[in-house]
Amino acid sequence: MNGFWAVCKRELKSYFTTPVAYVFLVIFLFFAGYLPFKDQFFEFRQADLRLFFYWVPMLLVFMVPCTAMRLWSEERKSGSIELLLTLPISVPQAVLGKFVAAWLFLGLALLLTFPMPITVAYLGAPDWGRIVTGYTGSFLMAGGYLAVGCFFSALSKNQVISFILAVAACAILLSAGLPTTLNYLSTFLPMGLVSAVESMSFQTHFDSIQRGVLEFKDLSYFVLLIVGWVWGCTIVLQERKSA
Repeated sequence: MNGFWAVCKRELKSYFTTPVAYVFLVIFLFFAGYLPFKDQFFEFRQADLRLFFYWVPMLLVFMVPCTAMRLWSEERKSGSIELLLTLPISVPQAVLGKFVAAWLFLGLALLLTFPMPITVAYLGAPDWGRIVTGYTGSFLMAGGYLAVGCFFSALSKNQVISFILAVAACAILLSAGLPTTLNYLSTFLPMGLVSAVESMSFQTHFDSIQRGVLEFKDLSYFVLLIVGWVWGCTIVLQERKSA
C-alpha cells in the first residue's frame, strides 16, 4: 500500500510541475463551457445541464487519452520504467498508483466546471439529483476512458500511437450505443446481438445514469470495464518486466 501511495503522489505532483496540466485544464474548461452555449443553451429555457452532459462523452473521448498517453509511453521512451519497476513495489501497485493519480486529475477538471451548475441554479430550480448523477457518470466514464488509455500507453512507447489507439477504442465503445449505429447493425444482425453491442457501450450506461438513478448494472459496467483494462495494462507491464 505504501508503494501505491508513493507512486500516486509522485504522479499527481508531476502534473503540476509542468505546463501540460494547466494547458489541458484550460482547453477542457473552454470547450466544456463553449459547446453547451454554442447549442443555444439559453434558448431551451430549462434550468438543467442536459446540453453540458450531452457533450461530455465526446469531449472526454479526446481529452482523456491526452492524459493517458504519457502514463507509460513516456516512462518507456525515457527508460525510467526500468528504474520504476526495480523499486520495491509490485507492478499492480505502480499501475494503480498512476491510474488513480490520473483519475483524480480528471476529477479535478470536472470539478472546475462548477460555474455550469451555479449558472443553472441562478437561472432556475434545477434537479440537483440529476446533476449529481450526471457528474458521477462523467467521472466514471472518464475512468473508463483512462483505463483504456493506460492499456495502450503500456503497449507502445510512442505517445502519438497510444493516443490514436486509445481514441479509436474509446470512440468505438462510445458509438456502439448510438441510435444510428444500432439502426445500422439491426439491418444485418439479430436483435440479440444488437442488444449485446448496445450493452457494451459507454453511451448506453452514461445515458442511464443521467436519468437520475444509479443502477447496479451501470455501476458494475464501469467497474468491470476499468478493472479489466487496468488488469490488461498490468499484464503487459509484467510481461515486459520478466522479459
